[in-house]
Amino acid sequence: MSEAPKPRVVAGEAVAALDIGGTKTAAAIVTRHGEVVDRVTAATPGRAGATAILDTAADLVDRLRARATGTHIRALGVGSAGVVDHRTGRVLSATDVLAGWAGTDLSGRLRELLGLPVAVINDVHAHALGEARHGVAAGYETTLFIAVGTGIGASFVVGGTVLAGAHSAAGHAGHQPSPYAGQLPCTCGGQGHLEAIASGPGLTEEYVRRTGQPVDDLRAVAARAADGDATAREVVLLGGAAVGSAVGGLINMLDPGAVVVGGGVTGLGEPWWQALRDAVRRETLPSLDDVPVLASTLGSDAPLIGAASLAWEGIA
Repeated sequence: MSEAPKPRVVAGEAVAALDIGGTKTAAAIVTRHGEVVDRVTAATPGRAGATAILDTAADLVDRLRARATGTHIRALGVGSAGVVDHRTGRVLSATDVLAGWAGTDLSGRLRELLGLPVAVINDVHAHALGEARHGVAAGYETTLFIAVGTGIGASFVVGGTVLAGAHSAAGHAGHQPSPYAGQLPCTCGGQGHLEAIASGPGLTEEYVRRTGQPVDDLRAVAARAADGDATAREVVLLGGAAVGSAVGGLINMLDPGAVVVGGGVTGLGEPWWQALRDAVRRETLPSLDDVPVLASTLGSDAPLIGAASLAWEGIA
């Protein structure tokens, strides 16, 4: 478990926030203005089941509350992996990385454990809210957020509200067909989807297919590209172009005020970003050429800030 070494005590009111992911769970205390004043993290016990995951999350919040002297924690906002019913706070489906997570009454069980009002949303939607309300997209009426990491997700924010969809499943951008993916198998069971070629694991596997050389992860591919490996550079550019092509199509459909791109794969650097932006411009209609494509500025705090903003909304 890790934590901020010197939490800043804030007198008055604040909310707690949770970001529950497949490998890590983070908790924070957040002000009404979106300022993270304290945070702690722990490994998510994903294989141990829902009870262990919830106990870990609740323990993190309790740790923060114990040292938030003079601060009244009003509510809890949660961004969670999986498809989450934003109306009930129940997890509708999840990958097997979080064993037994599907069907969990996330809102109800955390309310029982912590005695706080709880607002729950999917983690990608929480990230989008953070950037739209307090980050690089603040001030835009509509924001399309794209997260490119182990998977590829999206969120569309209109007037500060996420459009979660009729089945709370909006945003599976990685599972749209991509011409760059060919017939590659996707983690969802389909073929030829964007995630199969442009996610972190997808790009790593593409490098192995092209070279026959095993690599540990995308960081190793990025290091080889930086060292002059031509194939590694081609793979980096491919990833950016594939995401950019998809983003361009989404811009044509949604006409957002701004696009924000975040996630671990964005760390591939300027060559990846340039390939993405070039592909966006090749795909977008002339009248949409000026839609800005921005890098996420809040980083790993974004889902915490977004989830906290939902908690504040519920008690405003």
